[in-house]
Amino acid sequence: MAASEAGGAAALPGGLTANGGSTVSLWVAAAIVVADMVGVGVFTSLGFQVKDIPSGFAILLLWVIGGIVALCGVFSYGELSAMFPRSSGEYNFLGRTYHPAFGFVAGWVSATVGFSAPVALAAMAFGKYGRAIVPDVPQEALAIGVVWLVSLVQLTGVKHSSTFQLISTILKVILIVAFLALGFVIGTPQPVSFAPQSSDFSYVLSAPFAISLVFVMYSFSGWNAATYIIGEMKLPERNVPRAMLIGTLIVLVLYVALNAVFLHTAPVSELAGQLDVARISGSHIFGELGGRIVSGMICIGLISSISAMMWIGPRVMMTMGEDIPALKVFSRKTSNGAPAYAILFQLAVASLMLLTNSFEAVLEFIQFSLLFCSFFAVLGVFVLRITRPDLPRPYRAWGYPFSPAVFLLVTGFMMYYLLTTQPLRSVLGLLIMVSGLLIYAIFRKRSGDGVAAASSGRE
Repeated sequence: MAASEAGGAAALPGGLTANGGSTVSLWVAAAIVVADMVGVGVFTSLGFQVKDIPSGFAILLLWVIGGIVALCGVFSYGELSAMFPRSSGEYNFLGRTYHPAFGFVAGWVSATVGFSAPVALAAMAFGKYGRAIVPDVPQEALAIGVVWLVSLVQLTGVKHSSTFQLISTILKVILIVAFLALGFVIGTPQPVSFAPQSSDFSYVLSAPFAISLVFVMYSFSGWNAATYIIGEMKLPERNVPRAMLIGTLIVLVLYVALNAVFLHTAPVSELAGQLDVARISGSHIFGELGGRIVSGMICIGLISSISAMMWIGPRVMMTMGEDIPALKVFSRKTSNGAPAYAILFQLAVASLMLLTNSFEAVLEFIQFSLLFCSFFAVLGVFVLRITRPDLPRPYRAWGYPFSPAVFLLVTGFMMYYLLTTQPLRSVLGLLIMVSGLLIYAIFRKRSGDGVAAASSGRE
């Protein structure tokens, strides 16, 4: 692969480079958002929710609230992305808003394990569901095979990656919509009501509802995916907010409809406490073939999810390589625009996690760190409105100040929940961030103040 130095390309406003990289359309970006959000969470979480909340209305309201909170995050990130149109998400936003060190910490978490662990989890889920279709192939082989296959597509360049991402995501949505339609048409209706009743409000105000919201929000994570590829998008100031909004609205509708069809087709008694609610619902809709049909649908969906994460994750390391001399190798791109070394780095980490089966442990202790970074990114909307009112804002957060406040309240509750229920794992997550600070200090000492200036986007 012939590589070129991304850091040496002619600079354009907002951190873009004159390398022909602005080729990702609005719909491809929206597809990345949808693909990154819709994983296995929505197909597995209902069993634990309905165990304590046996109300159709309350369950659907739970997912609607989760979608509204995600939209509040979208509005805030939309303002930040229009102000600072450069790839890498929180690395860019936190470095510009607070200090380059804060941005580096966010980038360090994302570039090392923040995307690799979810990729490994999705790949292992692909292997598990894939065995229902090809039982003779080992689960681990399927998992590693799909990660390598998707990575090879990413290495072919942005054009082929865009086509693959768009087709795989459209196919995912079509299969889910077909599942929904067949569920409502041929499924046997269960005695569940989605209309509000007087008893439902006690469920909505209960502790299980608040705790369930935490896990619903995890299923909605990925709404910010488009901010990691800003530098590759056409008209990013306009299209990044739109892509996040379109993608999140699509997922919100799909999530509510999926939970409705699960409850509509399968008895609550069978769903309660079960992990594979999609398979249970599928068996009631399609009979004995239900398990395989649902497994195939989830496998195709997971391919698009892995593709999205293998696309956006390396862009963090790529952008860090443009700023930090010690990481310069990761900024190199192939002639087709793929950050080859950054992709190979994430592939190596994800493969190592799969081989050592360590990704679940990593996921558990990076959750707090990821929430911490998104919390302060949204808080940055308030900070910048006060400290830098002069900055151009091509897009302003809809519903300000209420929409970012809602996101901060819910995210703050999630961090509190993790600290009180998983204190050791949360502390380990903080230690990863501290390690990022130490590495940043080392890089800055070696490179001088140029690292700080480059990381913050200010000369």
